This record gives sequence, C-alpha cells and structure tokens, in this order.
Amino acid sequence: MVALAAAAPLIAPYDPFVLIPGATLRPPSRAFIFGTDELGRDVASRVLYGARISLQVVVVAVGIALVAGTTIGVVAGYYGGRLDGTLMAAMEVLLAFPQILLAMAILATLGPSLANAMVAVGLSGVPVYARTARGVTLSIKGMDYLEAARGLGAADARILLRHVMPNMLHPIVVLATAGMGIALIVAAGLSYLGLGAQPPTPEWGAMLSEARGYLRNAWWMATFPGLAIMVVVLCFNVCGDWLRDALDPRLRGR
Repeated sequence: MVALAAAAPLIAPYDPFVLIPGATLRPPSRAFIFGTDELGRDVASRVLYGARISLQVVVVAVGIALVAGTTIGVVAGYYGGRLDGTLMAAMEVLLAFPQILLAMAILATLGPSLANAMVAVGLSGVPVYARTARGVTLSIKGMDYLEAARGLGAADARILLRHVMPNMLHPIVVLATAGMGIALIVAAGLSYLGLGAQPPTPEWGAMLSEARGYLRNAWWMATFPGLAIMVVVLCFNVCGDWLRDALDPRLRGR
C-alpha cells in the first residue's frame, strides 16, 4: 500500500480531480476499473491518491500521539508525586471519552480541515501512550542501574534519554503500529462526517461520504474506498501482532 501510494502519479490512469465528460456513474470496466463517481471522476485514481493522504494523516497523527504521550508518561512516572497525580488524572478524564468523540471536540475548536484532523486524531490518542509510558517508567524506576546512574551524578535528562527511553522502545513501537489502524479509522470517520478532508480532496473517508447517496445505483463508489480502509487497517493490525511477538522475549522461540 505504501508503494502504491508513492507510485500513484505514475500508475493512476487519470487525474483524480479531472471530470471526464460523459463518464458519470460508469460501472467498473476496462476503461474505468473501479468505475466513476457522480461527477465523472475515476474512482481508481482517487483511491490511489487517497492512499497518500490517508497514510500521511496516520503517520502525522500517530507521531503527535507518540511524542506527546510518551513525554507525559515518562515525566509523570519518573518524578511521581503530585505531578504524576495531576497528569494521570487529566489522562483519565480524556480516556473517559471515545477517541472519535474526543477528536470531534478538538476539531470543533480548531475548525474542519485535513491538517486540523491530523492534530485532533493525534491529540485524542495521547492518553493511551501516556499510560503505557508511565507504566514502563514505573517498572524500571527502581532498577539498580538507574540508582547507579544517579549515584554517579547523572542528570535527570541524561537518565531519561539514556536509560529510561530505550527500555520503552519495544512496547511503544508495538502500540504505535497497532494504533495506526485506529488512527486511520478515526480520521476516515471525521472526513465522513465532513470534519476532516474537504471536497474535492480524494480521501477515503470523504469518498465514502460522497457515495452515501448512490449506494443503490453506484455500489462501486463506496465499495473500493471501504475495501482500501479495511485492507490497510488489517495490515497495521497484523504488523502490530508480528512486532509484539518478535520483540517480546517471553514469546521468542514459541
């Protein structure tokens, strides 16, 4: 899917924005393998270009959640006390909301757009990464090598970067890989509701929204963007399971 997204300008049969005269709502055929939409645009080309947009949204959103959430979790777990209680209480409040509802609330403040959707999806995922990072930090906080580093006069920043962060690399990477599928679904849901990508952007969720009124007469308009979302989410989930098995020493050799 990444290769298809990167090669979209080379392999897409048509421009995803061009209205082809006399080709409105054409079913799949040799000329249009995924058919055309209500404006005469080639669905296959829009799905290919939509892969670029959807994967970009996922990478940016998960990057925001990973960096912000890991930082909050490490700081809370390492310093503890009132700071830990305050930060984790805030994360618990955010976790009380479904991720898509929290993203919608953030978008209501920022305004509907693709860039704001990336930020909203990323911020809505912060609490999960914060809790995971805090748990890992608490589990290694009292280890002997950390006490030795403190005894040698290492600063907190050095301890966090050299000793704490590397130990949470495996669980965070697995969580991020599996979380990409969730981020894609949330981002597509926001676009479907008109809060993310705006027409005529060829984003999969926006394409599903445009296809709502043509489900009976033009099934292909919704089927192929929906299949693209399903395949990519499945790929992310499989990769997350594989990474978990590969990086967990307790599962090696089974």
